Amino acid sequence: MVRLSDTIFTVTTNYLLANPQSSEVHEVCDQLQKMGYAQSKRIRIYGQEFEAVSNPFPNESGIAIRAFSKRETTARILQLPLPVVQMVTRQKRKKVA
Repeated sequence: MVRLSDTIFTVTTNYLLANPQSSEVHEVCDQLQKMGYAQSKRIRIYGQEFEAVSNPFPNESGIAIRAFSKRETTARILQLPLPVVQMVTRQKRKKVA
């Protein structure tokens, strides 16, 4: 069963990915930064601890950050989990409504 709210957020996320230069994408990135996905912050994601070396930015498949893990000596691009991005878009939609 697909709920209407799931469809709206899927469409919103797809819109964000298709329009990486839109102001809405930049607002989502700003909100993610306020949530702690920001440069010089330590985050735990995908079962590992990372230190972010960039703020969130749009890439071809979503929103990502550059980060170092404790095990690696070079920064890598980490795709932020879709549920995290959807949470921000849901909060944004609630404020508008």
